[in-house]
Amino acid sequence: MKHDSRAAHLAPAASFRDLFTPKLVTVLREGYGLTNLRADAISGLTVAIVALPLSMAIAIASGVSPDRGLYTAIVGGFLVSLLGGSRFQIGGPAGAFIVLIAASVQRHGLDGMLLATFMAGVIMLAIGFLRLGTFIKFIPYPVTIGFTAGIGIIILSSQLRDLFGLTLSGPEPAEFLPKMQALVSAANTVTPAAVGIAIATIGIILGLRRWKPSWPGLLIAVVATSVAVPLFGLGVETIGSRFGGIPRTLPAPHLPEFSIAKMQAVLPDAIAFALLGAIESLLSAVVADGMSGRRHRSNCELVAQGVANMGSAMFGGVPVTGTIARTATNVRAGAHGPVSGILHAAFLLGFMLIAAPLAAHIPLAALAGVLVVVSINMIEREAIKALVSSSWGDAVVLGVTFLLVVFRDLTEGIVVGFVLGALLFIHRMSTAISIDADQPDSANRRKKPYDPHDADDPETVIYRISGAFFFGTASMVSSVLDRIADQRKNFIIDFSNAPMIDSTAANVVEGAARKAHKAEVRILITGASPQIRRMLVANGVHHPLVEFFPSIEDALAEVHHAPG
Repeated sequence: MKHDSRAAHLAPAASFRDLFTPKLVTVLREGYGLTNLRADAISGLTVAIVALPLSMAIAIASGVSPDRGLYTAIVGGFLVSLLGGSRFQIGGPAGAFIVLIAASVQRHGLDGMLLATFMAGVIMLAIGFLRLGTFIKFIPYPVTIGFTAGIGIIILSSQLRDLFGLTLSGPEPAEFLPKMQALVSAANTVTPAAVGIAIATIGIILGLRRWKPSWPGLLIAVVATSVAVPLFGLGVETIGSRFGGIPRTLPAPHLPEFSIAKMQAVLPDAIAFALLGAIESLLSAVVADGMSGRRHRSNCELVAQGVANMGSAMFGGVPVTGTIARTATNVRAGAHGPVSGILHAAFLLGFMLIAAPLAAHIPLAALAGVLVVVSINMIEREAIKALVSSSWGDAVVLGVTFLLVVFRDLTEGIVVGFVLGALLFIHRMSTAISIDADQPDSANRRKKPYDPHDADDPETVIYRISGAFFFGTASMVSSVLDRIADQRKNFIIDFSNAPMIDSTAANVVEGAARKAHKAEVRILITGASPQIRRMLVANGVHHPLVEFFPSIEDALAEVHHAPG
């Protein structure tokens, strides 16, 4: 993969300080005033209001008490923002971990889960300092969408018991099919009041999201249903009746109990925590980059996530990762930098110190309703539709990953999905090579590349993609596309020498095009074969974000004759 451009040059290798300086230090060096503090305080409070019910709901769904979700959000959120490589990342408990945490607690008990969390932090520290964060980005886009949708289904199934107020004859199974069988067998124990509370919670959240999106729908829904339970005398289970309430202070930090035998036993869980935490946090940082136009430091972010997981375990919390929804809320609320995340943790601590006794009255059906909304949002329907329509191979990778995550194991789903993605890439490359061999015009075009010096226009830059553009090269090209798109008014991306493109790469182009469109930069795509163009269009790369032309010459002619 290479590019030709008068504006794009190879950057010098980044130093250790450049790679691992926290974004907080960068923001403070730029100058930090009262206006910035006010913006961060407002966004931090907004995120804290979202995180308060969500953290407790995720903890309960994971098979631990709700206070441990708050410990995770407070300690983990503080450390992620203090040390992280993203300006806007919000750390805390995430729905993606629910199935892993619940299985770990069942196998090894609470102490074993805490030890696995601490060990996961050490593993993430090593990944970050060894600068291996880039390799995590090699996971194909269909795998990411498939396992995220699978986790959404698992979270949804885990909430059915509290959603319907069911009474099971024994412990709720962790596996999907046995769980569903147990829930169906308990269908005659449905509590109508619990169903009503859950429906009201979901209705309030979705209604406010549509008509008053700036209002804290999650918190309003939980508060309203918590008031309704005693007001109407509804006999539903609450946090107080199941867990006895929430402590008003953080516990004293201490290392998890460990021994060599116990460390060996929980090592698979620790690896799973570390792998999922790294993937989820970097995905969240990428989302924040796309929304804000900034660039995160992936290895610095992994180091921060490692420290945060170690800290969370020492305070009795669950695994920490970057949370996509809360991070997006932070950006939309106008955050200036990591101080917002630090203040979000401080606000949560204040809520716990002041309002902990009130949390005992929160109905579990309301928290189940919150997680139902979260699980539905995790199933990215538009992305799934695009992948299924763009390529049968991507559809297979997505489907297999999804089914393995739901019916087998999350780690197994990621590994098998990655292997299938690699095999699909090999197949596409072999097909692309055989097609090019029968097209001498294409071969001749590669022998006589376009001379970028002919584009003597300071407002136009040409980026030539040469070779296979797939998930393995997508992260590298993404950073270059973003950097170049900030420098010119016209940005030509030439695919004449690209034999193939996969959905991961097409998604990268879509993100760069969307960012450029917001900045009023004109994107012109040239030389795309019918197969490449179909893949791009299926993933959202079309008008008005981009314009297609047969060649670079045609695109330059259009640019030179454009009005203004």
